[in-house]
Amino acid sequence: MLEVNNIEVVDNDVILVLRGLSLKVPEGHIVALLGANGAGKSTTLKAISGLLKTEEGEITRGDVIFAGERINGIEPDRIVRKGIFQVMEGRRIVADMTCVENLRLGAFTRTDRDVRADIERVFTYFPRLRERTGLAGYLSGGEQQMLAIGRALMARPKLILMDEPSMGLSPLLVKEVFGIIRRLNRELGVTILLVEQNARMALSVASYGYVMEQGRIVLDGTAEALANNEDVKEFYLGGHGAERKSFRNLKSYKRRKRWL
Repeated sequence: MLEVNNIEVVDNDVILVLRGLSLKVPEGHIVALLGANGAGKSTTLKAISGLLKTEEGEITRGDVIFAGERINGIEPDRIVRKGIFQVMEGRRIVADMTCVENLRLGAFTRTDRDVRADIERVFTYFPRLRERTGLAGYLSGGEQQMLAIGRALMARPKLILMDEPSMGLSPLLVKEVFGIIRRLNRELGVTILLVEQNARMALSVASYGYVMEQGRIVLDGTAEALANNEDVKEFYLGGHGAERKSFRNLKSYKRRKRWL
């Protein structure tokens, strides 16, 4: 469904953020994009969704292909109409609008009359939102994340770009949100490119994954293969299996990742 072919992204005509990055997202799958802060994960999503312009960035090389069509340089609203919707990091719901108004906002590109039915469908996946009739700014962090995902569903996307859905949530809510992500993929067939720092949780729902370092892909494979990779365990999953390292050992640990 999605192919990112050897793209380079430059911010402010100066900073090279992505360096020859390539990845693929098959239709109907969840693909995880892992990496530390500053690796370029969010920039990758914005390069796909057309939101780079909001940060003075641009794709200077390579192509982004969606459903066989090159979408480089297309305005973000046209990309939404083609079937891609990005759920931004930090949720970005409109605080002084109600849940229903936020959901209607997600359907702004649509011209059909089935919006009310789709709101009801969102409520079946997020029943807590049905009970919240006040302003969205008063929702809990977990409820705001649910609203952000529900707003994405209102656009009837073929592909959702999901940026850090676990950010700021308790472990219990993280488990609930990821359960919903898995359910949306399985029941609605929505393809998902998932950026997430909680590598263990991301790999538990994904079928394939990529690891980013310094603006490039350094490792990729099935979710199972990545979860069992010794370097991924060491740097993203909190150590080797059940073995727990002391803080002193971690502090003096000097082995570099084998991919660097």
